Amino acid sequence: MKKALQFFLISLLLWSCQTEKKSQPEFVHDISEGPTPWTSSAFELEEDYFTFAIIADLAGGERPGVYSTAVRQLNRLDPTFVLSVGDLIEGGSHDSTILNQEWDSFEARTAQLNMPFFHLGGNHDLTNLVMRDFWADRFGPRYYYFKYENVLFLMLDSEDFEDDRMMEIDAARAEAMKVIRGEVEGEFEDTAYAQMIESEAGGMRQEQIDYFKEVLIANSDVRWTFVLMHKPLWKREGNKGLGQLEELLATRPYTVINGHLHTMSHRIRNERDYIMLGTTGGYQPKDSMAFDHVTLVRMDSVPVITHLKMEGILDETGKVPD
Repeated sequence: MKKALQFFLISLLLWSCQTEKKSQPEFVHDISEGPTPWTSSAFELEEDYFTFAIIADLAGGERPGVYSTAVRQLNRLDPTFVLSVGDLIEGGSHDSTILNQEWDSFEARTAQLNMPFFHLGGNHDLTNLVMRDFWADRFGPRYYYFKYENVLFLMLDSEDFEDDRMMEIDAARAEAMKVIRGEVEGEFEDTAYAQMIESEAGGMRQEQIDYFKEVLIANSDVRWTFVLMHKPLWKREGNKGLGQLEELLATRPYTVINGHLHTMSHRIRNERDYIMLGTTGGYQPKDSMAFDHVTLVRMDSVPVITHLKMEGILDETGKVPD
């Protein structure tokens, strides 16, 4: 009887320790004051692994209802949290009234998620200096990191240009948009904006690169690193692209994920997975790999990445959640 009681007490203690561990998932960041780029830091209890989701681009001509449907589908899939790769609003405006309306619309739909959502800016979200200020007021830093269950997430700002250069890019983009809207004759590919390397591959200032260098050095023992960005910074040569960080990442397992081109693709670079997402409501080019989807990542000993086309995520009636 005494041994049975001892066994019961030991089992109860072990169960209590496991429960306590599961009720306190690790969430580390370095933002100590002001607004934060995530909606909540309250996470559900975990199993031995966790699953997170990623949404792709909404902008460039958002199609009504798609993102709202994705939110309902994500609630059914029930990941621990949801990440983004930018282009969350149409943006491009200097008018505070328009920007407020667009962000209010996005935030109202995102608020329907049952789990935390992590913001990341794209060129539509951070087109000009005015929009940078909007981001700072609503979400805090444009680039940041967090660590969850010893998995490191680097959230990069691919629109990190010097102020003067950002104004030049903004002006060139405005002229290119006239071509797209048919207000001026010509082809988008021939515009000054389309010829800028920043248009396709973005850029980072050394200050941001140095920030993430310190993060990587301070977190050298994590079990995996995810690097998220909007534009494919790995396409940019020189000291404004991903190269300096790739050198530090070379000795650890990592995955790079970006958006921007609205067409899904996968490649092996540096013997690692580099994944470009499609859309979750954004404009779709005529391409067989341009489709609406959400991405699920199950973080076991290695990440298991699954892309789910929205048209195949059905409710109990066999229909896309309406």
